[in-house]
Amino acid sequence: MLAMDSLVMARVIHDVLDPFTSTVPLRIGYNNRLFLPGADLRPSAVASKPRVHVGGNYMRVLYTLMLVDPDAPSPSHPTLREYLHWMVVDIPGTTGASFGQELVVYERPEPRSGIHRMVFVLFQQLGRGTVFAPHMRHNFSSRNFACQYHLNIVAATYFNCQREGGSGGRRFKPEST
Repeated sequence: MLAMDSLVMARVIHDVLDPFTSTVPLRIGYNNRLFLPGADLRPSAVASKPRVHVGGNYMRVLYTLMLVDPDAPSPSHPTLREYLHWMVVDIPGTTGASFGQELVVYERPEPRSGIHRMVFVLFQQLGRGTVFAPHMRHNFSSRNFACQYHLNIVAATYFNCQREGGSGGRRFKPEST
């Protein structure tokens, strides 16, 4: 399954993002292990910042990376949608998040109920110093933020996260036609 298909199936495309064409490779790993879109990861596996590699062809092109939870505080009642867990800006192409500026400090996901989709979104910026930190983490909107700072989506991926003792899997409702 293509990465975009998994974003559609998990309703990341709809709940968080509008449809887009992925143009930059994005590799994300926790504990030296890359994850595939839709992987199931526990809070203990995502306690530390991930290692992120941004593709692209030019170091002069800059990117913003964010991690959001569209299912906060619970998937059945996401009244805090989206919760911003991390934001790094001014990441040069062909490098990683460690080369950017962390605007919002990494906060490890700790879902209390249900299975949460944790969504990484990579945007291309207009230039250095053109993106600023939001005022709040909760009720953040990736769409509105992108519009405000003229950011273009170039890549996205997600993983599922539930509390350490949780069990079960995410169930998708078929789209009504």
